[in-house]
Amino acid sequence: MGRHMARNLHEAGLLATTWNRTAAVAGEFARETGIPAAASPAALAAGVDAIVICVSADADVLAVVLAIAPAVRPGTLVIDCSTVSAGTAREAAALLAPRGAAFLDCPVSGGVEGARDATLAVMCGGDAAAFERARPLLATMGRTITHFGASGAGQAAKATNQIMCAGIIRAVAEAMAFARAQQLPLEALVETLGKGAGSSWYFVNRAPNMIRGSFPAGFRVRLHAKDLGICKAMAAESGVELPVVESMLAEYAQLIEQGYGDEDISADYRLKAALFKHPA
Repeated sequence: MGRHMARNLHEAGLLATTWNRTAAVAGEFARETGIPAAASPAALAAGVDAIVICVSADADVLAVVLAIAPAVRPGTLVIDCSTVSAGTAREAAALLAPRGAAFLDCPVSGGVEGARDATLAVMCGGDAAAFERARPLLATMGRTITHFGASGAGQAAKATNQIMCAGIIRAVAEAMAFARAQQLPLEALVETLGKGAGSSWYFVNRAPNMIRGSFPAGFRVRLHAKDLGICKAMAAESGVELPVVESMLAEYAQLIEQGYGDEDISADYRLKAALFKHPA
């Protein structure tokens, strides 16, 4: 997703430099676009007015923030599009505040397709004035851009989204396994139900994976499991267990154990189809 987001910033004339933890990735992007790769996060931070981060996990975000903090200039916008905990977002904001930099937690939703087509939904937390300054940058990457409140609010909104995704993909997987067992014409089913009341983005865009039995990574199982772990921890702060989160974490654990952790989350269909292949 980060590569697509960087490309959209470049096409808007807003990208000055990039950095990636895998140097070969940054080098390939530089050859493709002509945008130079910085030697380090600090080198990148020293020469720009805004930084967009997109990494995998809480520790990664904090590592990048700590790396840029000594070099970041006062007034710099630091926009984090990763999915991490609200607590991590607040910690990152606190680390950058003494440098006069504004940190915005801006996780995104919409999958690889949304990143490619610049149609992501962007959920933002942080200072309202900084959000308004960041809006033109965010608009090159997403179509729906919403400020939800103080630092951490964007991540709380994304956690809400991830709970919904868990329930929806599980329902789609069960429905498609049921439909196959009923010997329905599956392509026609998706075409028809995709226009019905039970439709969703996941049904329209991921049910075809289930028909083909192929699950190329749009949103990897292990990453959604990581996100649901964040949701679980946030719910636990209120003394609550969420049944959808708990059940989906258990199913993802099975998929990871079976070697499918790097497939798209539509691979949950594997477990549902097995229910019909091996009835109790």
